[in-house]
Amino acid sequence: MADSFKFELVSPERLLLSEQVTAVIAPGSEGYFTVMARHAPLVVTLKPGVVHATLASGGERRIFIRGGFADMNPDGFTLLAEYAVAVEDLSAAELDQQIRNTEEDVADANDADARSRAEMRLADLHNARAALNL
Repeated sequence: MADSFKFELVSPERLLLSEQVTAVIAPGSEGYFTVMARHAPLVVTLKPGVVHATLASGGERRIFIRGGFADMNPDGFTLLAEYAVAVEDLSAAELDQQIRNTEEDVADANDADARSRAEMRLADLHNARAALNL
């Protein structure tokens, strides 16, 4: 059996997942990355996308996140998401609303930096929608 480690995925609303896992694939701001047991300490920002957690007990959990931070340390891997929902509970209408809200953020941006951040988030949301086939 592969080595496992504690993984917790937390959103402002609730703890979505707290399990022993063998691997987690997450959408980092520089691209997707994989964490396995005994990974070097890591702190990274996250972008919208799908987290894939391979459970030590078997199976996989897929959770859509809309950004946040991740921390790998000797105690395990913790992902703090701005927003998170299990992929099976995510609706196309909900994701489309998030896209519309972000389009408004682009239009309402009052400086180039804010506009650039909103445009990147919008592109990430469109990519996530395409990847989820919703």
